[in-house]
Amino acid sequence: MSKTPIWKSIALSLTSDIAEGRYDTGDRLPTEAQLAAQHSVNRHTVRRALSEMAEQGLVHPRRGAGVFVAARPTDYPIGKRVRYHKSISASGKMPGKKILSLTTRAADGTEAEALQLAPGDKVHVYDGLSLADGQPIGLFQSVFPADRLPGILYALQDTQSVTKALQRCGIEDYTRVSTRLTARAATATQCLHLQLPQGAPVLHSAGINADLNSVPVEYGRTVFAGERVTLTLNDD
Repeated sequence: MSKTPIWKSIALSLTSDIAEGRYDTGDRLPTEAQLAAQHSVNRHTVRRALSEMAEQGLVHPRRGAGVFVAARPTDYPIGKRVRYHKSISASGKMPGKKILSLTTRAADGTEAEALQLAPGDKVHVYDGLSLADGQPIGLFQSVFPADRLPGILYALQDTQSVTKALQRCGIEDYTRVSTRLTARAATATQCLHLQLPQGAPVLHSAGINADLNSVPVEYGRTVFAGERVTLTLNDD
């Protein structure tokens, strides 16, 4: 198992400091010399860590003044009744979605099991980007049973909201049944969509949403930009 490079550990430590409120938006970070002394490394290592954070949009350098916090990682709760737009708005940021594709195809084995379908049954698939203040924070795929929700692709095209689209299809409310989280390194495609450097850490979330009769209506997969999002667990 490969060790995490020191510069990446420094970047993750500073990102955690920002997420936990030790540095607020607009605050200046310690100087390269101070960070080098703190972590017992040379300034080149610190500079690479700060450069990584700048690529993530977390900090920005000002010539002759230092490096300043550009944005705090977005808090995103994981719970039974989480709604994307409401959650991002509650974090003080502007939510947004970008549609990448809307398609219909046969369900794979994982999707069929999650949605209680027969292998090969048709599903409608919504691929897109989740945005916070215009910055991509998640690459997602939502999969819906086609026979039960025949018009959902049209509703998604119109609303770009899973909650509103489900309501148009007669699903007035739904809750999260299960969530599974794993951490990995981003693939080349994920880096392209999320505007991440090669090998950046990402969090994979897979979850099932069901209607009030406990019938699955959505199987969702999301890849979160690890340094831009703080996932929190709640019971709501």
